[in-house]
Amino acid sequence: MSNATQYRDRSLIATIGDEDTITGLLLAGTGHIDGRGKKNFLVVDSKTPVSTIESAFAEFTERSDIAILLINQHVAEMIRPTIEKYQQAFPALLEIPAKDHPYDPSKDSVLKAVKKHLGE
Repeated sequence: MSNATQYRDRSLIATIGDEDTITGLLLAGTGHIDGRGKKNFLVVDSKTPVSTIESAFAEFTERSDIAILLINQHVAEMIRPTIEKYQQAFPALLEIPAKDHPYDPSKDSVLKAVKKHLGE
């Protein structure tokens, strides 16, 4: 299977984040629920177990229909060791800010990896 064929079916954006982030992205049209009830998003609140977040991350990064995985940076901090082990190009992993949690470039593992590869 060629790379073009392998990545052609990746058409969804998955999201792991707080309620405000998920709501905004669902209103923007990124939400998808397949015929079996499988969602491409996870709403995280203070009661969400870390194991649930890790399971969603594993599921989203293994799915062949997801092109991009957006995760609130404060949620990514909860599973940072798992995030740092992630090395795949697809789905692309992007850490994003939340309403109450500004983006901190020093915590972004993807940005750190890019800087490392560029020799900075």
